[in-house]
Amino acid sequence: MTDIAERVESFIFETLLLGDASRVPARDDSLIESGVIDSTGVLELIEFLEQDFGITVRDDETVPDNLDTVDRITAFVARKRP
Repeated sequence: MTDIAERVESFIFETLLLGDASRVPARDDSLIESGVIDSTGVLELIEFLEQDFGITVRDDETVPDNLDTVDRITAFVARKRP
């Protein structure tokens, strides 16, 4: 699962934070509460997860329990992967 977390962190750093290392969250920090991600960012994150990991994210799965921290995203992707 470390590989998943590293790929997610890289996406967050490069795409959502535009390389701003001062705003990189810890793996258990809320991406929403810390201002790292907004509604548009969630859509970008979902597109990344679907393309990069070959999973499908259903509408009912787009909840903070699955997508609000790097740890939660990692666990979600691990559950969804074939």
